[in-house]
Amino acid sequence: MRNWFGEERGAAGILIVVAFALAAALTIQGTSSVQFVLFSILQYFATIAPVALGLGLTMIAREFDLSVGGVMSLAGCIAVTVGAGDPAAGAAAGIAAGLAIGLSQGLAITGLGISSISVSLGTLMTTAGLAYIVTGNLTVSLARPDLSAAINEQILAIFSWRSLFAVACVIVAGLMFGGTRIGADLVATGSDRAAARTAGVRTGLMIAAVFTISGGLAAASGVLLSYGLSVASPSGLTDVLVPAISAVIIGGVSLAGGRGSPVGIAFGTLILCLLNAGLNALGVSPTAQQVILSAVLFAVAISAAPRFYRRLGR
Repeated sequence: MRNWFGEERGAAGILIVVAFALAAALTIQGTSSVQFVLFSILQYFATIAPVALGLGLTMIAREFDLSVGGVMSLAGCIAVTVGAGDPAAGAAAGIAAGLAIGLSQGLAITGLGISSISVSLGTLMTTAGLAYIVTGNLTVSLARPDLSAAINEQILAIFSWRSLFAVACVIVAGLMFGGTRIGADLVATGSDRAAARTAGVRTGLMIAAVFTISGGLAAASGVLLSYGLSVASPSGLTDVLVPAISAVIIGGVSLAGGRGSPVGIAFGTLILCLLNAGLNALGVSPTAQQVILSAVLFAVAISAAPRFYRRLGR
């Protein structure tokens, strides 16, 4: 648990809560629908995980990418608009736009010394406006039901190509983070930037790289989701930011930077998806779900507080 989340006490408590919620949900739904429930959970995971992974990497570097929702929406709109005749070209255009936006943000932060919150907030507003321009303020459709069916096709009963892509992103990021110097350099960049530079870490390059990755992952998620739905809307995907932040925090990434891992972010996302599925199956209203999620995040924050266990006499 320590390797996955970095803050094992809080993560273990959340896992217990989610296990009970999921067990109750499956009891109500019946065992015959377990595969469908797991498939639905992984479909939601496929939407949130790539975005949370990119956002989490920027947070480990002690930065913050608020633009992921706007980039995701814009990339989906570009892909559906351009990909009407050639879906591959549309996907390439959408992902390229995300990579370019992420790189631009990284260069602005490192080259001009601007706060990442300011840069990414401005980018969020810009990408939202561009999405309206690309679509003409309309919901655009992709008349390719075969493509939508293929992307959402069930594989091994519980996976789809979208969810397998998300899992592959986590695996690649986890291997690079834990098996190369990249992970240690990223943690050092977020922990103490001056000391990291003294140790030879190219902190500017690390920040530019994680913002580029964040933009690319958000764009890829937006493209795949829009193709899977065969539709794109300029405002349809912008609400992904809050779930992504929640998943990252549950996954053990510190808001102060210097702590976290791709595997922890993935498990945090999975916990969020399980909790969402359990509450939906139990018939909990969306408003109550927001309250419960807020309580979970508050519990995570308390469990990570340095003084919490000292107050308990530990």
